[in-house]
Amino acid sequence: MQPDEALSLLKQGSAQIISEAELRQKLALGRPLRVKLGVDPTSPDLHLGHALILRKLRQFQDLGHEAVLIIGDFTSMIGDPSGRSVTRPQLSREEVMANAETYREQAFKVLDPARTRLVWNGEWFGPMKFEQIIRLNGMVTLQQMLQREDFRNRIDQGQPIHAHEIQYPIMQGWDSVMVQADVELGGTDQLFNNLVGRDLQKQEGQPQQVVLVLPILEGLDGVKKMSKSLGNYVGLTEPASEMFGKLMSISDELMGRYYPLLLEEPLDPRTHPLEAKKHLASEIVATYHSRETAQRTLEEWNARFSEKRLSEADLPIFHGQAGDVVTIVTAAYSMAFEILKSRGDVRRLIEQGSIQLDGEKLRDPKAVLQLRPGQVLRLDKTRAVRIG
Repeated sequence: MQPDEALSLLKQGSAQIISEAELRQKLALGRPLRVKLGVDPTSPDLHLGHALILRKLRQFQDLGHEAVLIIGDFTSMIGDPSGRSVTRPQLSREEVMANAETYREQAFKVLDPARTRLVWNGEWFGPMKFEQIIRLNGMVTLQQMLQREDFRNRIDQGQPIHAHEIQYPIMQGWDSVMVQADVELGGTDQLFNNLVGRDLQKQEGQPQQVVLVLPILEGLDGVKKMSKSLGNYVGLTEPASEMFGKLMSISDELMGRYYPLLLEEPLDPRTHPLEAKKHLASEIVATYHSRETAQRTLEEWNARFSEKRLSEADLPIFHGQAGDVVTIVTAAYSMAFEILKSRGDVRRLIEQGSIQLDGEKLRDPKAVLQLRPGQVLRLDKTRAVRIG
């Protein structure tokens, strides 16, 4: 592919490139580029937010370039302050290494292993002497670090900024020097860190990396960044049924956001929202499981949530006692799905007509139910249980 064609392809879905002219020049070099992505194993799972950037990295691979995937075993112990209003809890090395065990397998659900160089930044930070750390810190200024919007916000709000947090962008930038990155990928919240890498490369006499950042993927709540710690995520290794069910629960507005980011296609406004969500969920399951699994999961979902066939579906068994609707439904969420719904949330679902017993909507939160084995209690649009 010619440089202009490759540039046009790589621009798709990106939020900002610094700079397009430099990227075109690098694409015209006639050699594979080293395209860097750093991931910190602060939790054991990667999710669709990570996959958004991994897919862009795979796009570079498909064009013949090398992916340099840096596992941040050292940077994880600091914790990336990007977009944070408070200091992250510090992890021990043991916690970080335990989390990192599954990262390779998960990343290769998207990346081509043959064109991926996997490295750990502990390879260079571990042996570093204190005098080298002083030299590294001498390459940036405190004023430069405090230009970060998230740091400025914390100062304005009287929130502390700990000295170790200022080290994070310096360390991420040094990663770029150590692997001699031609391009670095990240989310828009990583822009400051990525630009530090450009500065450090320049000071070390290296060609500066191009920075390509992608939009931040909102979580299932449609408000905050997708994050396991916030519980609004879809993990790449989750069971297909869980993955499918979570995506079926998103709002219509968020679905319109997910289509171009996760499927790289626009949402057809003529498609019924329910059918559009089924297509989205099926494609995601097919990507991270298989096409056959996606088809089975769709059929099971249709069976489970079709009014006519719900009784035939393989549902979790709930051994409930007689009682008011709110108490029973709250207990069913907790026991069958390990979801802690508040009584207020359950009451609202009842008032909306979401709670059904054998197809009959339950409108009165105070109604007392006498449950019988075999009955189907539908909790919401994506969850139901069978009375045991």
